[in-house]
Amino acid sequence: MMTNTVSNILRIGIVGYGNLGRGAELAIQQNPDMELVAIFTRRETTELSTDSKVVSISKIEDYKDKIDVMILCGGSAKDLPEQVIMVSKLFNTVDSFDTHAKIPEYFEQVDQASKANGKLSLISTGWDPGLFSMARLLGQSILPEGEDYTFWGKGLSQGHSDAVRRVSGVKNGVQYTIPIESAIEKVRSGENPELSTAEKHERVCYIVANEGADLAEIENTIANMPHYFDQYDTTVNFIAEEELLKNHSTMPHGGIVFRSGTTGNGSKQRIEFSLELESNPEFTASVLVAYTRAIGKMAKEGQTGAKTVFDIPLGYLSPKSAAELRKELL
Repeated sequence: MMTNTVSNILRIGIVGYGNLGRGAELAIQQNPDMELVAIFTRRETTELSTDSKVVSISKIEDYKDKIDVMILCGGSAKDLPEQVIMVSKLFNTVDSFDTHAKIPEYFEQVDQASKANGKLSLISTGWDPGLFSMARLLGQSILPEGEDYTFWGKGLSQGHSDAVRRVSGVKNGVQYTIPIESAIEKVRSGENPELSTAEKHERVCYIVANEGADLAEIENTIANMPHYFDQYDTTVNFIAEEELLKNHSTMPHGGIVFRSGTTGNGSKQRIEFSLELESNPEFTASVLVAYTRAIGKMAKEGQTGAKTVFDIPLGYLSPKSAAELRKELL
């Protein structure tokens, strides 16, 4: 194994200390080639329960030369589009922006800001987008004659839960993505079915409303939210906060990516990549931290601008040298 010295320790900062930020903090502790310099927050610094150093985000510029890569842990709906432009002017960044339809636009904005300031920014990493994106790319490249299928869940979606909590009148809430098992079995059987969005998943929300809030308006706003719910069969359940905390405080998730196709003289082939996660934010954060290592290496090479997982050599995710990887894993 590689031996770390002060010079090759990657100095990391975290922006935001919600579930993802806490997961990133824990993941960094599992990697001896990394050091968490500080957590940056918009809240009062005394509000965060952590032994790590906590700094007001208003003082982030003071750390310009003290941090190699900044992990942005805000939500995709509101936080990241604003934060990434500010932070990528000062630091190399890694984020988990997950609004798939807006990724091309988001990429261009981040690319412009990062290049103008000589910084490197990885956008939209995690497991989807991220690892699932790579599985789809591999599947299409290896089986050009075939179909892609992605199923998410059953699990609690952080991005969608963040989106419902921002709806006017909502005090708290979570959203579960539930795959339709009959659709999965059709794919596994090699039928290559044509499935609409609603035929693959349903979305179920559990909402704690503010006192006096218009429940019908909340339900309508959620069900018709572009990119998040408007294409799905969505059920909104209103519950008490005590029930939410008791029954919906854990964050399991997972999913499957299929590429089902044929080769040669019609031989049926199927590629399947699956995840089963007890903690969605901790796993997502672990992916971000591995890619933070890669961005640290690429930034040292002088690369700038925005990148996606498609642009990152897999070997750069590992703390091991290329020679070690060839010997141990190839």
